[in-house]
Amino acid sequence: MRKFVDLHLRPVIRDLNQAEGMISKSYELGYGLLGISLPPDALRQTVRLLRKICSDMGIDLVTRVDLAPKTSRGLLDGLRRLRRRFEVVSIWCASKSVARQAAKDRRVDLLSFPPDSRKHFFDFAEAELASKALASLEVDMAPLLSLRGGLRIRLLSSLRREVEIAKKFKVPIVISSGATNKYFLRTPRDYIALASLFDLPPSLGLRALSDNPLAIVERNRRKLSSSYVAPGIRVIKEGKNCLDV
Repeated sequence: MRKFVDLHLRPVIRDLNQAEGMISKSYELGYGLLGISLPPDALRQTVRLLRKICSDMGIDLVTRVDLAPKTSRGLLDGLRRLRRRFEVVSIWCASKSVARQAAKDRRVDLLSFPPDSRKHFFDFAEAELASKALASLEVDMAPLLSLRGGLRIRLLSSLRREVEIAKKFKVPIVISSGATNKYFLRTPRDYIALASLFDLPPSLGLRALSDNPLAIVERNRRKLSSSYVAPGIRVIKEGKNCLDV
């Protein structure tokens, strides 16, 4: 059975009742794995409580951090400090230099772009770099529901361009809600239908809500496990009898 993923819930973390409401609504809508955006200094107790809420509902929690560096140096500093603390790392690319650095850094999972910007920071150069690294293009759907008039038209135009570039360079696309409350949540089928507005066919929309985000989580969980050594290398057995495998 296919597992649907929403990698970007944005509840107010200090309000666990709101977070629980969004998690419960996501479960009703058919999601089995949720990424919740956490502050860089999130307390372990908070993460444990969120994990328990998800577990009680039969949902797999993914810890996520959203970095919004102003410079390439700030991006590198943030990745060095936080990469091994979170299962998913997203970069908010509000400048060309940050987008370029994030696209080529293999520690970055998701490239996110301002929905109301008239500038295009995801172009052929970023896509080519991302295709050689591990970054995916993330499309948050909440802005499509909240923006009106010219802002929505410009957003759809930008998304059509970015999605076409991502397809050309085989950069994985991830569809997420980006929701700040439960009223912006929709079913996977709704998102696949909305994605047709920016020329993402249903087959790719399905992968963007399941296979692509799942691949990110599984890859990073392997890297964060105690048995991980390097790509393709992991510890099978430890101790003096480790050769008796």
